[in-house]
Amino acid sequence: MSYLAHNTQFVPTGFRKILYLNWPVIMLLMAVASAGFVMLYSVAGGSAQPWMEPQIKRFILGVVLMIGVGMVPIWFWRNMAGLAFAVSLALLVGVELFGSVGMGAQRWIDLGFIRLQPSELTKITLVMFLAAYYDWLPTNKTSHPVWVALPVIFILVPTALVLKQPDLGTALLLLFGGGAVMFLAGVHWAYFATVIGAGVGAVYAVFVSRGTTWQLLKDYQFRRIDTFLDPANDPLGAGYHITQAKIALGSGGWTGRGFMQGTQSRLNFLPEKHTDFIFTTLAEEFGFVGAFSLLALYVLIIVFCVASAMNNKDRFAALLTMGIAMTFFLFFSVNMAMVTGLAPVVGVPLPLVSYGGSAMLVLMVAFGLVQSAHVHKPR
Repeated sequence: MSYLAHNTQFVPTGFRKILYLNWPVIMLLMAVASAGFVMLYSVAGGSAQPWMEPQIKRFILGVVLMIGVGMVPIWFWRNMAGLAFAVSLALLVGVELFGSVGMGAQRWIDLGFIRLQPSELTKITLVMFLAAYYDWLPTNKTSHPVWVALPVIFILVPTALVLKQPDLGTALLLLFGGGAVMFLAGVHWAYFATVIGAGVGAVYAVFVSRGTTWQLLKDYQFRRIDTFLDPANDPLGAGYHITQAKIALGSGGWTGRGFMQGTQSRLNFLPEKHTDFIFTTLAEEFGFVGAFSLLALYVLIIVFCVASAMNNKDRFAALLTMGIAMTFFLFFSVNMAMVTGLAPVVGVPLPLVSYGGSAMLVLMVAFGLVQSAHVHKPR
């Protein structure tokens, strides 16, 4: 019996694949999304409209897409990685040409039935493409300068397009997510030390450029940095968001004020309470216990993804799973750091909890790729 035939016997086929899905991850995703539904109901004043009902419909569609993607063999997604990345880059260019403007930035393409945010799609297609690249590249060439330069270019091109929208939060996620895949693939640590040094220099250049003709960030982005460093400088202006968020976090205490009893959200002091700052609403109503429980659910999702990747002998599947897990970690960690005052406000939603269509559907498709890698690993 050939090696291929021997291994094919241990890969599930047909409807049996349903039994081999990573069900703990699916259950945890449902638990996190349910917490989001509850909070969207609360911030709407006890109504399913305008946020909870559409979000539930999107999540159901997302679950269908996740299982559908999970049923497709992982080799197909390996072969499609380059095309998917190219399409996401084309969509980013399309945003520049005919994108819709919202919240002061040009980030969406209006398709009629949905407003697609290509930058959300790029977060996942970049991970796919880098995983396919390192699966193709011999391991002894991983740290060769030429073969390191190529993925750096692949990361910088979409990052530059996203930064031009402008969307600093997503640009940072692309940089960190792409860098994480390179690190997991085995690129030598010296490259990362060099990048960190260059990053320190870039931060210095950003501050020096303020007020000059070659200013590197938008004025509103500088105001966000100022607010992060000292929110009390302008508590009713640029510092309003983070000040109100901290009040909500502090007033929740250990067990919270109770469901739909949060004063900051009920009295509309809390900005963007259904999107970026929904975590502070949850912390106010359910306290430390509720906030920690949500964080624990997120961590468990990461743990199950990492366990799946560690048990997968396919290099592409393992890198893809770990890359998506790291991207997911960046999603919720950046949002939580932002709303608690540990990082500047950069407009990153809380995954599966914040209201939003593109982010949720793309994330569910990403976990579909994780399911595909898990289902089709040789057993």
